[in-house]
Amino acid sequence: MTARVFQPGGVSQALAGWAWVAPSLTLVGVFFFWPLAYAVWISGHAWPLFGRARWNDWANYRALLDDEMFWRALGFTVRYTAALTPVLFAVAFLLALLANTERRGVEVFRTIWFLPTAIGLSTASVLWAWMLNGDVGIFTPLMRGLGLVSGPIPYLDNAMNALVAASSMVIWKTAGFNMVLLLVGLQSIPRDVVEAARIDGAGPAQTFLYVTLPLMKRTILLALSLSVIGSLLAFEQFYVITRGGPQNATMTLVYWIFHSAFVSFRIGYASALSIALLVIVLTITALQFVLLRERRGA
Repeated sequence: MTARVFQPGGVSQALAGWAWVAPSLTLVGVFFFWPLAYAVWISGHAWPLFGRARWNDWANYRALLDDEMFWRALGFTVRYTAALTPVLFAVAFLLALLANTERRGVEVFRTIWFLPTAIGLSTASVLWAWMLNGDVGIFTPLMRGLGLVSGPIPYLDNAMNALVAASSMVIWKTAGFNMVLLLVGLQSIPRDVVEAARIDGAGPAQTFLYVTLPLMKRTILLALSLSVIGSLLAFEQFYVITRGGPQNATMTLVYWIFHSAFVSFRIGYASALSIALLVIVLTITALQFVLLRERRGA
């Protein structure tokens, strides 16, 4: 590679290559690496929202380890991610299988399920909070009309109900996007491979397990990674629908970062929490890639 650069025309080719990637590298550096480095610097200070910052020798990270609310928020975030991801994936995969047909009206089916994706998460959370309201929402009258309840439904009176309410909104909001993602994977499978499996005597279940799933491995990995990352970074749905309650039972890590920064005005500590969350997200994402990577020669 080095020899090629110093051949006639090699330097100009190398400079031309750098010219192509320089704008992207500049954007990444300005909007990712510089803010990240600055956040790391802030996390080593006692940095109030107002007033002068002072170096505290990374005491924020030591305080993080002793912060009971941090561990509670981390535990809830992990439980939320573990509960939501498989359900969301199953719903999206089922929708993708139904959408991957040539039946009449399938275009309308795809459009209906994809429409919620166009709504912002904060807007969807506000809409869902209104529908869950026992006085003016639509869920309670609907359940009453069906004879399932006789009074207002306490959707947010305990942690489990609040978790189900927020998770239901997220599934409704994001299932369409994951459906399209998985549908692309399904439609990228060569038809001759599926037909060959059927000619060899494979039934629908065997074709799905031994042909469809292996060929969709990368798409499945992408869908799961996006779902896990989105769940670990959950904020809007719990801020709008549950306000972190009842009694901080639905406080996520991002919510606790927000609270530390803009309610308690501990910017340095909030930055330390953000760096810790980044490490957690990168670790879990890397673990996913290791577990689901394609093994050569297998």
